[in-house]
Amino acid sequence: MSSSHIAQHLEEVRQRIAKAAASASRDGASVKLLAVSKTFPAEDVRAAFEAGQRAFGENYVQEGVAKITALSDLRSELEWHFIGPLQSNKTKVVAEHFDWVQSVDRLKIAQRLSDQRPPGAPPLNVCLQVNVSGEESKSGVEPAEAASLAHQIAALPGLRLRGLMAIPEPAATLEAQRAPHARLSALMDALCADGLELDTLSIGMSADLEAAVLESATMVRIGTAIFGARDYSH
Repeated sequence: MSSSHIAQHLEEVRQRIAKAAASASRDGASVKLLAVSKTFPAEDVRAAFEAGQRAFGENYVQEGVAKITALSDLRSELEWHFIGPLQSNKTKVVAEHFDWVQSVDRLKIAQRLSDQRPPGAPPLNVCLQVNVSGEESKSGVEPAEAASLAHQIAALPGLRLRGLMAIPEPAATLEAQRAPHARLSALMDALCADGLELDTLSIGMSADLEAAVLESATMVRIGTAIFGARDYSH
C-alpha cells in the first residue's frame, strides 16, 4: 500500500478513537494506538512511522525480529509489542528484541522472559492475556485464575506487569461487543484494588475499537484498518 494511503488510514483510525472517546467523556489521548503490522513489510511500518505512528505489534517471532532489524535506524523511536502466542523456545529472542509482550498467559513463559531479558535492559513490559470469552481455541488465562497469576508475574524482576489483554469473540452489535470488554475492565479494576499497579487495558481491534474505548481501553490494536487486508499465502 502507498505511503499516502497508510497515512490517510491512520488519520481515519485516530478520528474513530477520538470520536469514541468523546462519546465516553474521555480524552482521546488516553487511548494508545498500536498498529498491528504482522504480514506487512517493513516499508509499510516506515510509512506509518513517517505519518506519526510509533508503536507496532507483531504476532510472529521470526517476522517481527526481521522487521525490527530492518528498521534498526529507527530503533530508539519505535516501540515494538509482541502480541501473538509465545512458545517456550522463542522467549529468548523476544526478550532480547521487543519492548512489550502482551500475550503472557503462563507463569513458565513469564519466568523465561524475566530470566532472559538482557542485563542492563529496562524491565520488559508485559500484559496478562485473559480468555475473556471462554473460547477453547483462544490463548489466555481463565478469568478466575488471573489474579493469582498476575501477582506471580508482578514479582518477577525482569518484567513490569502493565495490565491485561484480551481478544474477545467477534460480535455483530455494539452492545454484544461491549460485554466482554466490560468484563475485562472489571477484572482490571479488581486487580488494582488488590494492590497491583496496572495502567494498560489492551482491547479492541479494527472491528470493535469503539466498544473497547467505551469500556475503558487504554490501548487498541489496529491492523487491517491501517494497512489493509492481510495476505497469509506467504
